[in-house]
Amino acid sequence: MSDNDSISVRISDDCPPEIQRMLTAAWAHDVDTVKKLIDTPEVARGQDPKTGESPLHAAIRSCGAPSEDDTPEDLEKAKATVSELLMWGAIWNDVDNNNETPGCVAARLNRPELYELCVNAGVRAEMLFGLMDGYEALDSDDEEMAEGEEAQAEDGEEAPELVAAEEATQTAEEETPAVFQPPAVNLEEQVTSDKYLRSTVAYSDGKLVDDAGNGVMMAWETDIMRRSVDALLPNKEPGKRILNIGFGMGIIDGMFAETKPAVHHIIEAHPEVLEYISTPESKFDSTWEESGPAPGAYRVWEGKWQQIGLQLLEEGHVYDAIYFDTFGEDYGQLRMFFTEYIPGLLDSNGIFGFFNGLGADRQICYDVYTKVAEMHLADAGLDVEWKEIPVDMKELAEADKDGWEGVKRRYWTLDTYRLPVCTFLG
Repeated sequence: MSDNDSISVRISDDCPPEIQRMLTAAWAHDVDTVKKLIDTPEVARGQDPKTGESPLHAAIRSCGAPSEDDTPEDLEKAKATVSELLMWGAIWNDVDNNNETPGCVAARLNRPELYELCVNAGVRAEMLFGLMDGYEALDSDDEEMAEGEEAQAEDGEEAPELVAAEEATQTAEEETPAVFQPPAVNLEEQVTSDKYLRSTVAYSDGKLVDDAGNGVMMAWETDIMRRSVDALLPNKEPGKRILNIGFGMGIIDGMFAETKPAVHHIIEAHPEVLEYISTPESKFDSTWEESGPAPGAYRVWEGKWQQIGLQLLEEGHVYDAIYFDTFGEDYGQLRMFFTEYIPGLLDSNGIFGFFNGLGADRQICYDVYTKVAEMHLADAGLDVEWKEIPVDMKELAEADKDGWEGVKRRYWTLDTYRLPVCTFLG
């Protein structure tokens, strides 16, 4: 995108008239006309079939970057337009043909007030999905479908009458307007926990990769892991009780071992990772038990944390530090862990942390999940402090230290990592 965002609204020749009118009104921040044109959520969500420009994109992009010509009144009109569209169900994370959400546009144009409106809309949407037990990784295509079905249910419209197949085909050809097709999401390539646990994995060149080329864990995370250990064990006192869920490359477990804990338990489910743990390369061979502070201090629990965690609760295990870093699981699983397991497994003075890669392929999704997680942690009786860590991916790439070559899915693209440090409230 150029710096000329605010020159004109992006309307193609194929754009239906009703969407053209809405885009033009949103671009002009004409709130009165926007209100008159909106009669259903679908109108607020309309997109140009070629550019993918939505009313939200238009309202934000027309502001351009801040300049000395800006007036407070201009910003208030823009905020009022964006708020009106969001109130009517405009989708906060719809992407255009530049693969930008409205929030991405606001961030790029340095419009924090408009960006915050988009973030708050995302938080509201995700909290609603949570109440409906519908947590999934943030994706514009999935959310558009979900919100569209919800709006149709609320409208209570009657089902259309059945018509003959030939008539239906003819009608569709005559009346169906061109619709914007966002970047396709290949459902077969989406990573799930079960698919990962069935996969073959390989350790090489400072990374752990599955047989589909997905990066499971990589060496660039080492600094994050070091700082996570520092946050979970601030005084570096020996004799602590530690639980880690997800061994991966063993980076954080090696650091935990250096603190000479009284108890060091690991939960791991992938069979090939379990084999790797017992090899010399992992630095977790049998010599660890011999050098540990007490017999039985070190143990690997084989299986899914959902089942092993219940066993630990039943047996009364309690830990001073707990770290959670699994692969292929959505936010709902993390929430279940800190809501249902942490209260029984974490000592009253203990500290809980997790690898915070929630929505880390897009800044606005990361910001939305940060707020959502903070709210749900509070619901679970946990206070969270976010420690911000710079991640210079460009520098790492230039120094050839990030190891992304050969990795199909980049699970991290941002410049700042938010490290969560969670303790019980009160």
